[in-house]
Amino acid sequence: MTQLERQALADFTARWFALWTEADRQARSRQVADLWAVDGAQVLVDPPQEVRDAATALAFPVPRFEVRGHAEIDRRVAQAYAMFIEPGEYTFKATGDADAVLLMAPGLIGLAWEMVSLADGTVAGRGYDVFALDDDGRILLDHQHIALS
Repeated sequence: MTQLERQALADFTARWFALWTEADRQARSRQVADLWAVDGAQVLVDPPQEVRDAATALAFPVPRFEVRGHAEIDRRVAQAYAMFIEPGEYTFKATGDADAVLLMAPGLIGLAWEMVSLADGTVAGRGYDVFALDDDGRILLDHQHIALS
């Protein structure tokens, strides 16, 4: 992997986590528009039963586990922020260094992450996202795999 590719992955990773932890609602909305293609989507892949039970609270329409387009993604991110970040209990972080984010093919990125307790660093959940990007580097599709600890 070239230095330019490493930097692009590090930048993408930083922007991804900045989105999920951003306190300002308008800034989050701008970040959604910057990161996702207009018709981009996030799909939960085979979510754990706990996630299925909480789907409505997470702003995923039932019975599908998909959000599509900036407005739905924005609501999804805002709800995750309200549930996990705003109370001051958790944050999200990449698993390993930015170099551990693998460029699997042109326009395809994999990113491992954890949701950790701010109090003691305990891992409350982890996941792996596979992103398909458009020619402008925006997310067309995010397949999110979640495992609760």
